[in-house]
Amino acid sequence: MLLLAILLFSCKSETSKDMTHPYTNDLIHETSPYLLQHAHNPVNWNAWNDKTLAKATDENKLLLISVGYASCHWCHVMEHESFEDTLVAQVMNENFVNVKVDREERPDVDQIYMNAVQLMTGSGGWPLNVVALPDGRPVWGGTYFKKEQWMDILKQLTKLYKEDPNKLHEYADKLSQGIKSLDVVSLNTDEPVFERAFIENALTNWEKNFDHAFGGMKQTQKFMMPNNYHFLMRHAYQNNDKELQDFVNLTLTKMTYGGVFDQIGGGFSRYSVDEKWHVPHFEKMLYDNGLLVSLYADAYLITKNELYKNVINETLEFIKNEMTANNGAFYSSLDADSNNAEGTLEEGAFYVWTQEELKALLANDFDLFADYYNVNDFGHWEHNNYVLIRNESDAAIAEKHNITEAELATKKEQWKTKLLATRNKRPKPRLDDKTLTSWNALMLKGYVDAYRVLGNKTYLEAAEKNANFIVNSQLREDGGLNHNYKDGKSTINGYLEDYAATIDAFLALYENTLDKKWLTTARDLANYTFDHFYDDTSKMFFFTSNSDASLVSRSIEYRDNVIPASNSIMAKNLFKLSHYFDNEHFSKTAMTMLNNVKPEMSEYPSGYSNWFDLMLNYTNPFYEVAVVGADAKQKIDELNTHYLPNKLLVGSTTENNLPLLANRYNPQDTFIYVCVNKACKLPVTKVEDALDLM
Repeated sequence: MLLLAILLFSCKSETSKDMTHPYTNDLIHETSPYLLQHAHNPVNWNAWNDKTLAKATDENKLLLISVGYASCHWCHVMEHESFEDTLVAQVMNENFVNVKVDREERPDVDQIYMNAVQLMTGSGGWPLNVVALPDGRPVWGGTYFKKEQWMDILKQLTKLYKEDPNKLHEYADKLSQGIKSLDVVSLNTDEPVFERAFIENALTNWEKNFDHAFGGMKQTQKFMMPNNYHFLMRHAYQNNDKELQDFVNLTLTKMTYGGVFDQIGGGFSRYSVDEKWHVPHFEKMLYDNGLLVSLYADAYLITKNELYKNVINETLEFIKNEMTANNGAFYSSLDADSNNAEGTLEEGAFYVWTQEELKALLANDFDLFADYYNVNDFGHWEHNNYVLIRNESDAAIAEKHNITEAELATKKEQWKTKLLATRNKRPKPRLDDKTLTSWNALMLKGYVDAYRVLGNKTYLEAAEKNANFIVNSQLREDGGLNHNYKDGKSTINGYLEDYAATIDAFLALYENTLDKKWLTTARDLANYTFDHFYDDTSKMFFFTSNSDASLVSRSIEYRDNVIPASNSIMAKNLFKLSHYFDNEHFSKTAMTMLNNVKPEMSEYPSGYSNWFDLMLNYTNPFYEVAVVGADAKQKIDELNTHYLPNKLLVGSTTENNLPLLANRYNPQDTFIYVCVNKACKLPVTKVEDALDLM
């Protein structure tokens, strides 16, 4: 079939120039930085909306849907090579209704067409390019293409649509059925049984892929996957598995040592293109940094490793300086590309160093710096550039150079100050300054976790400011959330990920402030999801609301990725809310959701790590810790200095009618109640006594 013949694999080319053309298309009216980057292409781009889809139907033209995001390096390359080319634009404009989609604004659209491309080609990525019938059903797709490939494909598809459109319609029918079957979850009618042996067996399969040299998985490219290590760390701790604990600590240390962590300015890039976490794909995403702060916070709580503490502080300093708006909202990302000395967009130009630069800046300290950050063959990247990477501890370096660790720490601060000042004179990577509710909630949770562990009140203040932004700007009067915020406008009806992440963050905020409004708002948002996202058939939640326009299919996102699946976060939320409000419906739903995905979990455990984390709540005792009295906040702060993943906290300094607090207030003293399976031990007044009961 001709369709199969034109499914070409992607390839790469040299980086593009940042050029502006004297054209304007409909994207000029959008607010998304990614869409605005294409607003001056000669391609007649349209945004994804009902008007655009109606246009394709009226003109009987194929839809050409191109999906990307602002910090995507290869999206920029394809733009320069193809979408800025007038000959390419002529072919696209004459034969297609061209649609540009920001995958971060419209994850629902991205998910549908990513599923289609993965079905057609076996892989996916961005830029994501799909050709669809006027009704939106895809017939062809791929990722990055060189100009000549792109032109040839479009001409063949145009010819086929004119001469034999039935062939495309037949293919679209089959592919649509395949898309609909991808994210179908069947109700598991077997009795829910969650046992440690099930987790252990899955872990045995998972461990075969562990990289015991550099941490992470045995892969040539490495993503941080913070939720994987959060689960593995918790499982190791609760089962006293030293070997697994050592592996997690190796991974966290190597990630911190690597170039994937910005050694000068703080914050993590998206992933490394090598096995040693050295050379990153340089874009920095808000969600990565939020999730990683939470991970390192718990890791520090367990180990008291100063390296982890420094990572938290340096990452949040980066977020404060580069990705936080005046109203407390967080921006989405920083681009991988920036202008080099020649004024050409180049990946990583902002972050890399030459030996000559470093020698001039550091003078007599260069040799020590070069040993510490491997300005040698180990740290060399390309074109005489070095990406700073560590492979030894501070103690080892200090001993080797016959200085104290305190002296080394002082020098490190001096180096960072000097290099940061120099780096900030370079052209900065472009900022995607839109605000996404789900990603903001992940970063908000990161701030709460950092406060919980480190006690830094400025972190709690940042968390509360962002939470108030979400409530005041993204929460609508009807109780629903909007997904996007830009230029003072809240837009796009929220997706399940927005509700799940926000509920999770608000529950964490409640546990650290005892402000009941965060708890009740979390419950109200959960009730809203039942009204607008719940699937009565599978007892899972759809990704899109029932008030949204229908796409090719209405998917259920349940496989964990870099960001945990919205359904797995939601199930954990309902588990907790069921305890807070003694809500049997929430409890049964959480258990059913976990039981539904259980049959798949052991086959590919790394894709279900957040579900496994929930399963630990059932396989181990789960404690409700209620603290009531004038000193409740202080005692909860003290409890939070201990790693207790199998508990929830509830508290009040006054009378309170929450099920776990009712009739427990005593004005004479502050009592701690430790309960499990709706049975409570005798109250105690000392935190150490409460810990003995858990």
